[in-house]
Amino acid sequence: MIFTAGNILLIGSILLFVSIIVGKTGYRFGVPALLLFLVVGMLFGSDGLGLQFHNAKEAQFIGMVALSIILFSGGMDTKFTEIKPILTHGIVLSTVGVLLTALFTGLFIWWLSGMSWTNIHLPLITSLLLASTMSSTDSASVFAILRSQKINLKHNLRPMLELESGSNDPMAYMLTIVLIQFIQSSGMGVPQILSSFAIQFIVGAATGYFLGKLAILMLNRLNIDNQALYPILLLSFIFFIFSITDLLKGNGYLAVYIAGMIVGNNKIMHRKEIYTFMDGLTWLFQIIMFLCLGLLVNPHEMLEVAVVALLIGIFMIVVGRPLSVFLCLLPFGKRITLKSRLFVSWVGLRGAVPIIFATYPVVANVPGAHVIFNIVFFITIVSLVIQGTTVSRVARLLNLSTPLEKTGNDFGVELPEEIDSNLHDMTITQEILDQADTLKDMNLPKGTLVMIVKRGNEYLIPNGTLKLHAGDKLLLISENGKE
Repeated sequence: MIFTAGNILLIGSILLFVSIIVGKTGYRFGVPALLLFLVVGMLFGSDGLGLQFHNAKEAQFIGMVALSIILFSGGMDTKFTEIKPILTHGIVLSTVGVLLTALFTGLFIWWLSGMSWTNIHLPLITSLLLASTMSSTDSASVFAILRSQKINLKHNLRPMLELESGSNDPMAYMLTIVLIQFIQSSGMGVPQILSSFAIQFIVGAATGYFLGKLAILMLNRLNIDNQALYPILLLSFIFFIFSITDLLKGNGYLAVYIAGMIVGNNKIMHRKEIYTFMDGLTWLFQIIMFLCLGLLVNPHEMLEVAVVALLIGIFMIVVGRPLSVFLCLLPFGKRITLKSRLFVSWVGLRGAVPIIFATYPVVANVPGAHVIFNIVFFITIVSLVIQGTTVSRVARLLNLSTPLEKTGNDFGVELPEEIDSNLHDMTITQEILDQADTLKDMNLPKGTLVMIVKRGNEYLIPNGTLKLHAGDKLLLISENGKE
């Protein structure tokens, strides 16, 4: 069966529904939802139920759109206060770390290609190209796993990992593009390569910063009657930022991530609605991206490179990534513990990004491109199965996991940023009742008021004479700093 204008909505709705149900089931067993979305695509694909989707260029476009949204959303969730202490560490990992991972893995692939028993024979530059496509940790996988498993980590590890995974895709992308150009042009000079890197980084960073500021200005100054249009306005900025940066020969992925950080760390109108919209949109495009990539692959072709791909995958997990991490973090001395370095090494997740980057050699008709794509796909599955399912376990094993701090309140109520107040809740215990059983007798801090009382599934309007029961939840509002 092939996709047509008549059946695309029917097939798409079924795929989305199945993915969500399978993802929910897998969550209970600690299996990354993104891996399951990938598997659903494979099950419905050409070697499964027979859906035919073989257009690498379309998959690349879908991936580009999805990554723009995912990286922008990840940038919005990255707080300057959290990343400031580890900013240098994250930048080194996302640049030098990616370069070293590509170099070590590329040399290993080249050495492996020279073995008489292997069924792949790739020259050095093609081996480096294969390694470059999967040299970055996958932002979608890291964000999704750290947040869905509600992992709280010591030593600022979570912001470091999210900063690295959100900002290292541009480096892997540039390595991939430069090596493709190198192969097609039969060689590029070192000045050309360095110039290409510099332009992409400088233009990408500058465009992301200034257009992020412009997005804030538009969100706060445009008086739109319908508040539901504010998230749509921001979405238009995401696509505009990526596209204009690409036209200026900059790195669009870096630009949207930086723009997301700028927007997320400043006051904007209708923040709650925007965050809710972006969160839902991010999950939608993650599902679509992984489904498309699952449909694109032919599983029987992966079996032909399974042994070699498994060896490369194990090398990356056990040697390539850890060696790169330890070398990058060497200058920081004892500020980063051995256990922290081991954990950062383990969270080198591969996901949709390497597969999308692996479509670039296919679209460019690079010799050996289909072998590259199948190897990258196989390694992604290995990484998600081995590393993705064990992130929380490894954190506990290394004693790096801490109890998750509660955020927000149980009532689901939020206040606009303009109101300098804080909402929090408290639960009435028997000890509290022994001292006071009505609100007027409770010794609440000055400037704190009770907004709502929740008793079971019932919401009560508070007054001074209301008799409180054990288990009642109170929604309190107080001036900031006076809780």
